[in-house]
Amino acid sequence: MSEKTTAARPYAKAAFEVAKDAGNLAGWSDQLAFMSAVASDAKMSEFLDSPKITRETMAKAFLETCEGKVDDGGRNFLRLLAENDRLPLLPEIARLFETMKAEAERKVEATVFSAQDVDADQKKAIADALKKRLGRDVDLVCQVDDSLIGGAIIRAGDLVIDGSVRGRLSRLASSLSR
Repeated sequence: MSEKTTAARPYAKAAFEVAKDAGNLAGWSDQLAFMSAVASDAKMSEFLDSPKITRETMAKAFLETCEGKVDDGGRNFLRLLAENDRLPLLPEIARLFETMKAEAERKVEATVFSAQDVDADQKKAIADALKKRLGRDVDLVCQVDDSLIGGAIIRAGDLVIDGSVRGRLSRLASSLSR
């Protein structure tokens, strides 16, 4: 487990609990996504990493940048992160928050990498099969990957289903080399 994830987890949990108690998971999700984008900006990242800048100055600059995009709770959260020198962790905090939100909403995002476009009937069949297997609603994202030759690879959380021709050839080569 990375140090960033370990350091970000308590903040993500706190944000999640505040959002859940307020019934505002979507609003906090949007705020954290915006805060994360600001923290990920190259100039802001350089600013946050500067040892010459005080925490108060960082908080003020960050809050000014986020003006109008975060509510009172979001501003308080940003102040807390600044006080603890944790503003650079915002992308990881946002990622962990989204994982907790998906778990609470019983949703999972699945990505289908296929050699050809997936039509609407195929998308529905894949989503239905994954919903049955995972016991969650599935948001399906489809991408074309010509290197697969044929078939598809489906990724949903930790689950990976490789039904691609490339994957089959790789498994065959591996078994022949033993």
